[in-house]
Amino acid sequence: MKPIRGSLLAALMAVTLAASAFPLKTDVATSAISATFTQMSVPVEAKFRKFNAQVDYDAAKPELAKASVDIDTASLDLGDADMNKEVAKKDWFNAAQFPKASFVSSGIKAAGAGKLNVTGKLTIKGRSAVVNFPLSVKSDGGKQVFEGALPIKRLAFNIGEGEWKDTSMVADEVVIRFRVAAGQ
Repeated sequence: MKPIRGSLLAALMAVTLAASAFPLKTDVATSAISATFTQMSVPVEAKFRKFNAQVDYDAAKPELAKASVDIDTASLDLGDADMNKEVAKKDWFNAAQFPKASFVSSGIKAAGAGKLNVTGKLTIKGRSAVVNFPLSVKSDGGKQVFEGALPIKRLAFNIGEGEWKDTSMVADEVVIRFRVAAGQ
């Protein structure tokens, strides 16, 4: 009786594994996440220096893919130490209370020609929204490279409170750009 149970368990595990995407290891050195916004009519791009991305992906079964990203909000680098400290404060990211921004996919669909359509929950500063965006994926040196851009409205996430709600100084539109390289 035990061999049958063991065989059944092994068969169920094999089916479960065959039906899932492959977990990939993120290459942080060749991956990047940035935010581009306009301040006083001048475009500014700032990079997040610390983030963690987890991707489960099989090119043959993109609909089974999963992705999650956690970004250290205090790691936004505007190129000036004082400005970096400012955006970590309560009016901006409030990094003391909300140290992470996160994205968790809820659906990924093939869109043809190396493109995917991604849906998921974006949470910044304690506020969440369902977002959709296109994503390109390509193989490069044994890694899968996922690239995309997600436009958001900063005020929807309470980024820029008090006097910073004035969009004549800092525009409401922000584009989060990302490149995640990951492999086995």
